[in-house]
Amino acid sequence: MQRSFAELGAEVAERGMAGKVAGVLLDLGVSSPQLDDPERGFSFMNDGPLDMRMDPTRGVSAAQFIATAPVEEIARVFKEYGEERFAGRMARAVVERRELQPFERTADLAEVLKVANPAWEKGKNPATRAFQGLRIHVNNELGDLEAGLEAALEALEVGGRLVVISFHSLEDRIVKLFMRRLVKGESDNLPRNLPVRFEAFVPKIKIHGKAQFASEAELKANPRSRSAVMRVAEKLR
Repeated sequence: MQRSFAELGAEVAERGMAGKVAGVLLDLGVSSPQLDDPERGFSFMNDGPLDMRMDPTRGVSAAQFIATAPVEEIARVFKEYGEERFAGRMARAVVERRELQPFERTADLAEVLKVANPAWEKGKNPATRAFQGLRIHVNNELGDLEAGLEAALEALEVGGRLVVISFHSLEDRIVKLFMRRLVKGESDNLPRNLPVRFEAFVPKIKIHGKAQFASEAELKANPRSRSAVMRVAEKLR
């Protein structure tokens, strides 16, 4: 069944499995067949329709977003989700070009981003970060991850395990802060010097081990695993 992580709670409820699931694995990576299929529009390596939706039947495509979003919003997506330091410059180039001709193909957008990027990273296509930002935005990946983590906790039985494999720093930070909050009650939403009334905090999970990374053997078999980070937690009573 094809559903977002954000719909995990609904799926579990429909099956009558809330609080009864022994384990949940959230693999946050985009599948290689999706990335390698030009018709899905995820990659700048092979020309294809500028889509990027995980589910092509729902939501707004990358082409539709690029065609209508203000330059400030495009820059925010490039910077916040793609961690692109030249986000403003690249967004302006996109908006200037779309006034002449709309973007419909991945290669077309990649070329404009390439020209607008003044400092290429060694071994990395200059459109990489912007494309990542677009994909994350189009699919609401970070928002769906946050909802999926909360739903996974509710779905697990006592002693059940939550395993999350992330593939870039934005995802891993969300997972790490989520687990830390459930272990220590810490929140990044409050100023550190804000006085609060002390109340005994009961941990909701136990973290098992440190973050795990791909071994040399795994990297050799699958180079795309180089950025994978796995974290494991157990639900407590």
